[in-house]
Amino acid sequence: MDAIDAALVDFDGNPGSPLKVIAASATGFAAALRDRLANLLDFEAVPLDALGQIDVELGRAFAAAANELLRTARIDAGAVAAIGSHGQTVRHRPDLPFPYTLQIGDPNTLAELTGITVVADFRRRDVAAGGQGAPLAPLFHDQLFRSDDEDRVIANIGGIANITVLRRHAPLTGFDTGPGNRLLDAWAWRHHGVPFDRDGEWAASGKVHARLLDVLLTEPYLALPPPKSTGRELFNLPWLDARLTGLHVPPADVQATLQEFTAVTLAAAIRDNAPAADVYVCGGGAHNGALLTSLGRRLAPQRVATTAALGLDPDYVEAVAFAWFARRTMAGETSSGAAVTGARGARVLGGIYRARAAG
Repeated sequence: MDAIDAALVDFDGNPGSPLKVIAASATGFAAALRDRLANLLDFEAVPLDALGQIDVELGRAFAAAANELLRTARIDAGAVAAIGSHGQTVRHRPDLPFPYTLQIGDPNTLAELTGITVVADFRRRDVAAGGQGAPLAPLFHDQLFRSDDEDRVIANIGGIANITVLRRHAPLTGFDTGPGNRLLDAWAWRHHGVPFDRDGEWAASGKVHARLLDVLLTEPYLALPPPKSTGRELFNLPWLDARLTGLHVPPADVQATLQEFTAVTLAAAIRDNAPAADVYVCGGGAHNGALLTSLGRRLAPQRVATTAALGLDPDYVEAVAFAWFARRTMAGETSSGAAVTGARGARVLGGIYRARAAG
């Protein structure tokens, strides 16, 4: 929830490259919207009026970000085939008797205010087919980043961390490894009122608390075999508070320990699934130098870099991925990685919300 990421992508007429990023942007949420959204996500009981209004408000914010990107890039909306909109996940519960995942950011509003066809609601079809609905990005990673010369892992460190394993002559695998920035951001918000710990500076002022780290590592999710996915429904401040019970840990030391928790769990997942692969990081965590240093230390001699080394800015991998998904949906092509999510088979993902008719 640090920003609305947008990317304008051309998939045609690019010799030697499957795509070209024409322009990209990150638009911060208005403070009031961000606060309302955070409150919405952190409570189990949510009034329907609050959910419905934020759904539309987010749709308007997405439209403003898209229109501004087109304006600065000097591209007419009529030149854009579709917008792929992931939306904001408010619940992800594939573990319930009736599994579901829910993303908001009304695509009808987005289509109305941009005049562009929108593809949205990508995850629910995969869940309906028996899958986790996440992570979806590995199929895109496979198309863009697979190499015949080296084994690779794409590590996306967003709120939740996930990996895509691209081993030569082996099928695609991937899963959510555990928390990425989610707990770090929530702890920074609680103690400093800031949305994230910039460059891991606060964590660097503390020291890792060994006992707390051991307690965090007992979380049963970490030992589950894939396919698996998780979210803020598990890794949240009440979860952390329960594990801090009886421990007297200074807040800066908690932050340092949470950062190490992300590095330890991510490194363990990579070692267990691709012990000789080079690792390329994307997502917000790519900017946390201390986190990458810790990850690199635990994975040495494996290389740890960002996806910039592969030609795509780590800030915009996810936005480009959903442009790619939208393109496939518009063409009626499947885009669910059933081997990753555990679905019964590949499915065409997303609903199509057509632009208003001319005139």
